[in-house]
Amino acid sequence: MTFADQSAQFYRHIPAIGDGMHIRDWPRDERPREKLIKQGAVALSDAELLALFLGSGLRGEDAVATARGILGEHGPLRVLLERTPAELAKLKGIGPARACKLSAALELCSRFMAAGLARGDAMSDPAAAGRYFGQRLRGRVSEVFAALFLDSRHRALAFEELFTGTIDGTEVHPREVVRRALAHNAAAVIVGHNHPSGHPEPSHADRAVTASLKQALTLVDVRLLDHFVIADGPPVSLAARGWV
Repeated sequence: MTFADQSAQFYRHIPAIGDGMHIRDWPRDERPREKLIKQGAVALSDAELLALFLGSGLRGEDAVATARGILGEHGPLRVLLERTPAELAKLKGIGPARACKLSAALELCSRFMAAGLARGDAMSDPAAAGRYFGQRLRGRVSEVFAALFLDSRHRALAFEELFTGTIDGTEVHPREVVRRALAHNAAAVIVGHNHPSGHPEPSHADRAVTASLKQALTLVDVRLLDHFVIADGPPVSLAARGWV
C-alpha cells in the first residue's frame, strides 16, 4: 500500500461528527471556529483547519466533510500544500479562487517568518531560521541549496537560492557563496538545502561542503552560523550537532 493510499484510508475513517448535520448543529465545543477561539489553532485537526479556510463544503456536505475528502484523496496536508496554485485550482472543493487564497496564505506565513529574521531572530531563536528554510525549500522536487545573508546584528539581508541540482544532489561552489556574501556586505551566513528523498540525515558530502564553506567564508571575515537539511520532519541543524 502506498503512502497516499494509507493517508486516504486514515482520513476516510475519522469519525465524522458532522455526518448528516450542519456544523451549526454540532455541540458548540466541537465546532472548529469555537474550538479555535477557546483552545487555539493548535487544537484543531488538519481537516478542521482546512475547513475553516474553505468556509463551506461541496453541495450536501459541511466544510469539515469536504476538507476530509480533499485530504483523503490529495493529502496529507504537507503534500496538498506543496502543490502549485494551478494544481490546487484543479482539485474538487478548492478551485481557482481558493487556490489563489491558499497560496497567498502560505506566502504570508513565509513573509511572517522572514520578518522575524529581520528582527534578528536568526540568533535569538535559531530554530526560526530552520523553519524559514523549511518553508522555502520543503517539497521541491530537485535539491536546492540556498543561503540567508545576515548583518552584524544577525538580521536578515537577503535570501537566495544559489544552486539547483538533481533529485539526489547538487554541486555547491563555496566561491559563489563568498561572492554573494560580499555583494550583500554580510557579516554572517546561514545555508540550507533540501533532501527530496525525505531522508533528513546529513550526508558525508553535506558535512564536507559545510567545512569548505566555513573555511572559505572565514577568509573574508564572514561567519557561517548553521547549515540546515530540510526533509521530512523538523529541519536538521548541523551546528546543533557540532559540525559547523
